[in-house]
Amino acid sequence: MKDNKGYSTLENNAAAKGNDIVVYDAESGTRKVLVNASQLTPAGTTKPLSIANYTWSDDNSKLLVFTNTRKVWRQNSRGDYWVLNLANGKLVQLGKKLEEATLMFAKFSPDGSRVAYVSKMNIYAEDIATGAITQLTKDGGNNIINGTFDWVYEEELDCLDGFRWSPDGKNIAYWQSDTKGVGTFYMINNVDSNYSKPIPLPYPKVGTANSAVKVGVISASGGKTKWFAVPGDPRNNYLARMEYIPGSDEVMIQQLNRLQNTNTVWVGNTKTMALKNIITDKDEAFLDIHDNIVWLDNTKSFTWTSEKDGWMHLYKVSRDGKEMKLITKGNFDMVNINCIDPVGGFVYYIASPDNFTQRYLYRSRLDGSGEAERVSPAGMAGQHSYQIAADAKYAIHSFENATTPRRISLINLNTHNEIKLLEDNAALKAKMNELGLRNKEFFKVDIGDVVLDGWMMKPVSFDPQKKYPLLFHVYGEPAGSTVQDNWGTGDNL
Repeated sequence: MKDNKGYSTLENNAAAKGNDIVVYDAESGTRKVLVNASQLTPAGTTKPLSIANYTWSDDNSKLLVFTNTRKVWRQNSRGDYWVLNLANGKLVQLGKKLEEATLMFAKFSPDGSRVAYVSKMNIYAEDIATGAITQLTKDGGNNIINGTFDWVYEEELDCLDGFRWSPDGKNIAYWQSDTKGVGTFYMINNVDSNYSKPIPLPYPKVGTANSAVKVGVISASGGKTKWFAVPGDPRNNYLARMEYIPGSDEVMIQQLNRLQNTNTVWVGNTKTMALKNIITDKDEAFLDIHDNIVWLDNTKSFTWTSEKDGWMHLYKVSRDGKEMKLITKGNFDMVNINCIDPVGGFVYYIASPDNFTQRYLYRSRLDGSGEAERVSPAGMAGQHSYQIAADAKYAIHSFENATTPRRISLINLNTHNEIKLLEDNAALKAKMNELGLRNKEFFKVDIGDVVLDGWMMKPVSFDPQKKYPLLFHVYGEPAGSTVQDNWGTGDNL
């Protein structure tokens, strides 16, 4: 939770035939129902809303519930949204004048009085108290996509939610994509009628035209959009990230070239629409886009992830981009960042310095002093993952290895002592043991330039004198290794 003192979860309420939102205090274990399922039952109905996701307003006075979802590409990103006012218990549906289950990426304004969302490629803002809806963009549809993305941006750059409230709530910055000129791929719908129908999808093949994408800013009360004139061909560069800098009228835009080996970072002033290049990160081979930016020192500096020294590390960069200092140090990659704690002065991250099939939590000082410090206990060899409170005092810890199914617990991160067991799976291990299967066996293969890890599972009655058919599948890469000291087999069997 935002106070870092507890965590929330959904729990079944059989009497109300729905889910309660429950919070547990991390230290005492005290359970408290924040929202009863009955509070999420619309007037005139008897069944509570099915909760696909929920978010709180900044002051925790209102709850935004995502329900009745539909799939877009691979994810259920459109549906209906409702707001519950905890002060008076009033439950209202957003976008009631719009088509059912077409709302996407609804977000509270900073003061919690309004919600903005996308419907059918256009962006809307709605006043919660009055229900008044303002349509901000009107050109969405056909070739124009506002506030969300085409297939390429979602699939390759993890871009789905395509708009941001300004810190003062006065404006909204958003992406617009123009798919005109993109080749059409036809899929066939065989299920909705007696006769099949073609479904046209803008889908660029390798080397063909991409969507032209730009970033603009519009008043949250309506008006004309102002566009940033980002240099370069919009069909051969990607505007891969855009976020407001906290407490300012500026946005940070990351522009990735089509070869994806140069990331040009711009700071754009949303009043003057001026752009300033503060960083240009390059790699001879390939660059990933990272979402590890946290503003430090009253927004005078920020964290930045780069492979500029040959390893994936975190840096501290001045706001003007002129100073860059290494935070994490060592001949290893950060696999992912779990928590950046400016108050405590540490970044917590997963790394595998010694055994690439395993994952452990480390931390490094944000001022760059000292060496990486391992947090995960030495006696727990295998895979560790963490969901860490913002102040890094508590964490939900998951552990597993090739012979131990996933075990999840609430821990004190300073001591790594377990406070509460959340999931054990001991019964699953007992059932597997009854089968008498062999465990994973790990081995290494020297291919000359590098030594690769591998694993195999042999039949129960394996005879080394015999030959056996081999089931073999690899879908691996440095960022997605399938050879891991974990309980599962993934796609390998």
